[in-house]
Amino acid sequence: MHTYLIELASLMAVFSFAIVAPGADTAMVMRQAVLHGRREAILTSFGIGTSLLFHVTYTILGLGLIISKSILLFNVIKWLGVAYLIYIGIQSLRAGPTVIAVSTPDDARHTRQSARKAFLLGFLANALNPKPVFFFLSIFSTLISHETPALVKAGYGLVMASCLIAWFVGVSYFLTVPKMRAGFERAGKWINRASGAIFIGFGLKLAAEKAA
Repeated sequence: MHTYLIELASLMAVFSFAIVAPGADTAMVMRQAVLHGRREAILTSFGIGTSLLFHVTYTILGLGLIISKSILLFNVIKWLGVAYLIYIGIQSLRAGPTVIAVSTPDDARHTRQSARKAFLLGFLANALNPKPVFFFLSIFSTLISHETPALVKAGYGLVMASCLIAWFVGVSYFLTVPKMRAGFERAGKWINRASGAIFIGFGLKLAAEKAA
C-alpha cells in the first residue's frame, strides 16, 4: 500500500503541471463559459475528465499487452515517449506569455447548449487528441511499476480524472472573471517553465531505464 501511495504521489506531482498549464482544454472550457454559461462549461469539464479515463484505460491495457508480448515494441513506444516528453518540455520552456483569447459575439453569449452536446464537446475534443497517448504511456511507464495491478492503476486514473474535473469546474467558475483571467495569464509563463523542466527531467529518466 505504501508503494502505491508513493506511485500515486509521483503521478500527481507530474500531472498537476499538465492540469494547470494553459492549453486547448483550458481555452475550450473558458469559451464554453463565456459563450454558453457555467452549466455548459462544467458539463464540458466532465467530458474532458471522462475522456482522461478513456486514455488511461487503453494505456493500462496496452502497456500490459506490450510488456507481455513484445519487449521490442515496448521499447519503441518508450523511446517515442522519451522524445515526446522532451519535446513538450522544450516547447513549454520556449513558450511566451500566456494569452487566452476567447471570442464573445453578442448573439452567441446566451446560446443554450444541450447537456449531451456540451459533454461530448469536451469528451471528443480530448479523446481525439493524439498527444495524451504518448503522455500517459510516458508517465505510466516511468512512474508506475510493471507489477502494479491493473485495478490499482485504474484507481490512479480515477483520482487523476477527478482532479482534472475539479480543476476545470473551478476554471468554469473563476477564469471568466477578468481579474482571475489576468492573474492566470501572468502565472502561465512560470507554470510553463516549471512544467518544461519537469517533463524534460522525466524524459531523461525514462531514457535511462532498462527494458523489462
